[in-house]
Amino acid sequence: MNDSGPPHPHQDDTGAKLGMWLFLYTEVLLFGGLFILYAVYLQRYPREFAAAAGELNLALGTANTVILLTGSLLVALSVSAIGRGNCGPAQGLLWGGAATGVLFLANKYIEWSAEIGHGIYPGSPALAQRPPGENVFFGLYYITLGLHGLHVLIGSILLAVMAVMTANGSIRRDRFVVLENSGLYWHLVDLVWIFIFPLYYLLL
Repeated sequence: MNDSGPPHPHQDDTGAKLGMWLFLYTEVLLFGGLFILYAVYLQRYPREFAAAAGELNLALGTANTVILLTGSLLVALSVSAIGRGNCGPAQGLLWGGAATGVLFLANKYIEWSAEIGHGIYPGSPALAQRPPGENVFFGLYYITLGLHGLHVLIGSILLAVMAVMTANGSIRRDRFVVLENSGLYWHLVDLVWIFIFPLYYLLL
């Protein structure tokens, strides 16, 4: 369905966009700090980190990478569709993007359930008997990926809200900065995972 309603007065969205970029900057600082901490301990415990990384589920990590990249593509296409006034396709693309987030979290639940079942979690007796470097690795692993998973959940909810707003006409061709900002947030979530995946799953 195309947006063929009457034109609306132009609104300056500079403030909203600038505010979003500032927020994303703080998010980059947050995850950047965790990556720096990871790098410091990697230099100290290279063998232990490599051994611990070898226990992670590479197949699920790879699948989640593909899932998030697909989600980013769907979100980008939805913004493009709204810009052309195609609200119907944009709505479907947004629901698809939200679904990729849910699928990502489902995979992460499966992965963490298996790891916890094997006693690999912070404070576990089995992990306490391992070398200190492996304890540090899994501590950073759960903190970083848990924080990222929370961002995926928030992003999925945002995309679902954007789909509803598109359906009721709150988001339209001449007024979709909120969708653009939500898309930027989702792309950041994807970008963070692009760093997480090689650091934790591909460490040799």
